Amino acid sequence: MQSPGQVIVVLGTGGTIAGLAATPADNLDYRAAQVSVAALVASAQTPASLAVESEQVAQIDSKDMDFATWRALALRLVHHALRPEVAGIVITHGTDTLEETAYFLSRVVALAKPVVLSAAMRPASSIDADGPRNLADAIVLAAQPAWYGVAVVLAGQVHAARDVRKTHPHRLDAFSSGESGTVANIAAGEIRRLRALPAGADAVGVAVLPPSESAWPWVEILTSTAGSDGRAVDALVRAGVDGIVVAATGNGTLHRRLGAALDAAVGRGVRVLRSTRCLDGSIVAAGSETFASARDLTPVKARIELILSLLVERRSAQAIS
Repeated sequence: MQSPGQVIVVLGTGGTIAGLAATPADNLDYRAAQVSVAALVASAQTPASLAVESEQVAQIDSKDMDFATWRALALRLVHHALRPEVAGIVITHGTDTLEETAYFLSRVVALAKPVVLSAAMRPASSIDADGPRNLADAIVLAAQPAWYGVAVVLAGQVHAARDVRKTHPHRLDAFSSGESGTVANIAAGEIRRLRALPAGADAVGVAVLPPSESAWPWVEILTSTAGSDGRAVDALVRAGVDGIVVAATGNGTLHRRLGAALDAAVGRGVRVLRSTRCLDGSIVAAGSETFASARDLTPVKARIELILSLLVERRSAQAIS
């Protein structure tokens, strides 16, 4: 039996890091989620002082990430974090929805141990595969007790879950933390801290997550553009949408016709949250605001925030009744 703090658990979900192409030279035309997480761990050089366990939670292309897998991940995180011998937990993931899963987990579970998501931009079959290095770096970070919270490690950079976003479709350094900047760099197993992990909001807890995907709130994202009108809003309201995140222009402004339709939707019980379609920065309050602001959250993370808010409200209503 391992002594406390010696075990790192790696949870696999598939993605490019587990992908295979027909030839080692092909970095773009491949099938994601083909290699087991156990094989990925075996390919990564990790410190001999650490015992690394693996568990296959899912095996999917992350473009197909779903609520059921999110809930399963959250539950497995809680399970392994309660084991005294576990120092930290790593999740292998596809890059397409990595930022969403990282933010979701940071808002659902509050653990006193590191949770590190890692991925790859090239498949495991590539002659220049980046997965083994990224995974090894993630395992090193997960073994550091001072790094509790949810972080993302790729291309030698450590990102906070709240800030990270994918900014390039195929480059190795495809992720950024925007104006907040990366939290740390990792080179040859050495971690160089650049800033503290941002303090997260209180976690909502796994108990609010329904086992059935059909019971999760339906929240969609719309974008304010030149010539916008309210037809998409009206269609969503008629179809029974629970919430709408609007990717607004500039500092949270909306086309007047879209704004009017969203105002009518609120009157019919639909929750609306404003993000910005700008690639960086945060919405700053500017006087009277009709709709709540997601501040620095990107539209996809604002959607997660609204989903969780609705789930918490539903659970509170059920407790009262």
